[in-house]
Amino acid sequence: QVQLVESGGGLVQAGGSLRLSCAASGSIFSINAMGWYRQAPGMQRELVAAITRRGTTNYADSVKGRFTISRDGAKNTVYLQMNSLKPEDTAVYYCFKESIIGSLDWGQGTQVTVSS
Repeated sequence: QVQLVESGGGLVQAGGSLRLSCAASGSIFSINAMGWYRQAPGMQRELVAAITRRGTTNYADSVKGRFTISRDGAKNTVYLQMNSLKPEDTAVYYCFKESIIGSLDWGQGTQVTVSS
């Protein structure tokens, strides 16, 4: 049972920015994709952003133009830069890692709260 280490959440006012990070371990060649889901109480789980081994990215429509996912290959770390934050971005953000054979590992979650 592997838990990814993620950090960077916090409290910010609407219009502000936060940067999430998620650190993986092991061979970088075993990773197919990494990214974040988010979930708020009473809400559906939503895929926020993902980046593949080839460097292609995917974003939820609700965050396009505001969030950017990137990676640091030397440290097996991915980052989610979140700008122009809105109250509806408030949620627990869970980092995930997908292996090349399809298995998933999850981070412990980090709370993002955006006040109006």
